[in-house]
Amino acid sequence: MPALPLSPNERPESAASRTAPKLIRSMGLFSLIVYGVGDMVGSGIYGTVGKAAGTLGNAVWLAFVVSMVAAILTGLSYASLASRYPRAAGAAFVTNHAYGFPYLSYLIGLLVTASGLTSMAASTNVFANTLQTLVGGPWIVAVLGFLGFMTAVNFWGLKQSMWTNLVCTAVEVGGLLFIVAIGARYWGTIDYFETPAAIVDAQGQIVDHGLGVSLLLSGAVLTFFSFIGFEDMLNVAEEVKEPERTMPWGIVFALTVATLLYISVAVTAVSVVDYRELAQTPAPLSAICAKAAPWLPPRTFDFITMFAVANTVLINYIMGSRMLYGMARQGLLPAALGRIHGKRHTPHVAIATLLVLVLVLALSGGADAVKQLASATALLLLFSFMVVNSALVVLKLRPGEPHGQFEIPAFVPVLGVVVNATLIGSRLTSGEGGLRAPLIAGAIVVAATLLYFILRPQNITDEALATLEE
Repeated sequence: MPALPLSPNERPESAASRTAPKLIRSMGLFSLIVYGVGDMVGSGIYGTVGKAAGTLGNAVWLAFVVSMVAAILTGLSYASLASRYPRAAGAAFVTNHAYGFPYLSYLIGLLVTASGLTSMAASTNVFANTLQTLVGGPWIVAVLGFLGFMTAVNFWGLKQSMWTNLVCTAVEVGGLLFIVAIGARYWGTIDYFETPAAIVDAQGQIVDHGLGVSLLLSGAVLTFFSFIGFEDMLNVAEEVKEPERTMPWGIVFALTVATLLYISVAVTAVSVVDYRELAQTPAPLSAICAKAAPWLPPRTFDFITMFAVANTVLINYIMGSRMLYGMARQGLLPAALGRIHGKRHTPHVAIATLLVLVLVLALSGGADAVKQLASATALLLLFSFMVVNSALVVLKLRPGEPHGQFEIPAFVPVLGVVVNATLIGSRLTSGEGGLRAPLIAGAIVVAATLLYFILRPQNITDEALATLEE
């Protein structure tokens, strides 16, 4: 059984611990909520609502309700774990602490990092393509300039990154609130339970809405990924003030804000534009504006999208660098990745490493290949959610395991395991996108496994890790 972590007052302090640069706790509750909302909202909702409307019709808002329930189960587990173990690379640490199996911890850490990398690469492609549409210029210059700026912000410091995050989040959330504001007058004009499977009589009245568990689950699989991002909040735990108390409420509030936004936008979308049209348009929110606010310049949402994808890149950049830093501190990756810059107090080696990896992904294979890779890693992220939920169950049942300041009943993480397994099963059996994403997911696991046996990382115990921390 892995040794129990020491409390802050019991942790011994080595000479290296006293002199080595540290991450700075500069994030409060508000900054953490903005970080989480910015990560979840991102650019996903701008396209997801149209695809989901094609599946559930006017009842698309129900898909967001179901996926919110699925997300909140895992979100509550992460909140509880954050109050117990507020660490960078928290998912990898919790997995190792629960199971004492370094390979599984290594795999979970790499899968979460991979999801961030592919998200960054895909968003970089979107940003560069949108910028080209607006102002022209060489595509590669846009890619290099954009990633160079994001790297500078991340390296500069977390406080500066959070100000950039606040501006981007204000723009992207402001765009969604604008959609709700201009479309609110259309609310109540349709049947919000009508689906493409509805049965209509001779008089045009709906006699069967066609709602069922299978249809709801299909819609929820699409909309669930709009909530992806709350798990990234755990990786900045070492830069949050009073993390045992702040982290849980930050995760819960961020999920609540995102849910209210999504449901409001979904109701507005189908109220203004017929769901059949929404399903066909590549820019559903622009279609809403064209009808509800024809005076708005047509390129407005291209501009907002650039802020949304920039925010996605920045937040995943922060998450990924802290994940590599945390895994290096746990002995799962080369120690150099755990270095902190003496003046900026940021993990500069991890940041530079991610820059190289993202550039390779963004510049090779094209946007479609990156999207396929992102789809595969999203599937693997569901698997990591299953593992983290199950780890919390193990820790809750372990005698003598210290509790955190935010405890939840054991049935919550159990349901989290079931829900994420169901979403994986639904994705694999739906046939959507074929077998390409599952095959890529399998290849990623094989590659991570080979890397593990090549590197043969050491397993740093809780006591040894504690001597490195304040």
